[in-house]
Amino acid sequence: MLNKNIIFIVSLVLFLSGCSSIIEPHSGLSSSTVETFYDYQLTTPNQQNIDLSSFTEQLKSADVILIGEWHTHPAVHRFQTDLLRSLYQKNQNIALSMEQFTRDKQTVINQYLNQEIGEQTLITQANAWPNYESDYRPLVEFAKTNQLDVIAANAPKDIVRCIGREGIGYINKLPADQREWLTSSISLEESPYKRHFLASMHHGTEAQNLNQYAAQVTWDETMADSIVEYLSMHSGSQLVHIAGKFHIENGLGTAASILARAPQLNVVIVTPIDVNQTIKSHSTDYQLLVLPPPTRFIKKKNMAASFKQLEDRNSDLRCLP
Repeated sequence: MLNKNIIFIVSLVLFLSGCSSIIEPHSGLSSSTVETFYDYQLTTPNQQNIDLSSFTEQLKSADVILIGEWHTHPAVHRFQTDLLRSLYQKNQNIALSMEQFTRDKQTVINQYLNQEIGEQTLITQANAWPNYESDYRPLVEFAKTNQLDVIAANAPKDIVRCIGREGIGYINKLPADQREWLTSSISLEESPYKRHFLASMHHGTEAQNLNQYAAQVTWDETMADSIVEYLSMHSGSQLVHIAGKFHIENGLGTAASILARAPQLNVVIVTPIDVNQTIKSHSTDYQLLVLPPPTRFIKKKNMAASFKQLEDRNSDLRCLP
C-alpha cells in the first residue's frame, strides 16, 4: 500500500497539475483541424467553432482571462502565446499572471524583465518549472519584449506541501516574512469546488484528503489574491492568467476566488479538452479542443515506482516543527 507521503505526492501530481476533469462523449463537433499535438480548435461554451481573431474581439470587456492547461501540452502552450499576442495587438494595457512562479520570486522576475539578469539566472533563482524553456519561455519573452508585467502569482511550493501534510494550521507556524507570501484569506468552507476536489480523491484517509484540499485552496486563493491585487493597483488593465485546468475550470477554484474578492470583474475561462470528448453542456467555459495527453501509466507497478522516485527526491523537505 502506498504510504502517506506517496499519497500526498500523488495528489499534488493529479490536482495541482490541473490534469483532472469531468468529461462525457463528444457531441459531434468537427475535429478535422486537430491532427497533431501542435493543433487546437477553440469553441464557444455552446460548442461553436471560433477563430482567434473573433475570440479576441469578444474579450474586449474581459478583465481577467483564465487559461487552463494540461502542463507540457504543446498545443495548449501555443494557444497561450497566440492569444497573448492577439490581445496585445488590440490592447497594450495587458499583463501576464502565472501559476508557474511564486510570490517570493517576484523580484527575480522583475530583474529578468528589466534585463538585469540572464535567463539561466532566472531559471535557477526563480525555481522555474522543468518545462520552462520549452513551454513558458515564449510567454515570458513576449512580455519582456513588449514591456508587459509578469505576476508571480502562486504560493511558495514548500509551504503548500507542508500544509498538505499538516493541514491549514501549519500557516500559524510561519514567521511573518513567510506568511506574507500567502493570501490572508483562505476559505475551507463547503463549496462545489470542495465537493469536486474530494470526490476526485482516490487515495488516503479523510483527514489526509482534507489536508490536501487545504493545500489546494491555499494555491487557488493566493493566485486569486495576486490577480485582484494587481488589478486594483492597475485600473483598466486586462490580465491573462495561466494555470492548470483543475484550478479554474467551470468557474471553480481560482475563478470563484477572484469573484469572491471582486465580484465586479468580468472573468472569462478557457479550458482544454480532448478533441474526441467535451465537458458537460452546462459549462460556461470556452473550450480548447486538442489531442489528449498520452496515458501516463498503464501498469500499477510503474506508477508506484515513479511516485517512489518523487518521494525520494522530496524526502529532504522539512516543515517547521
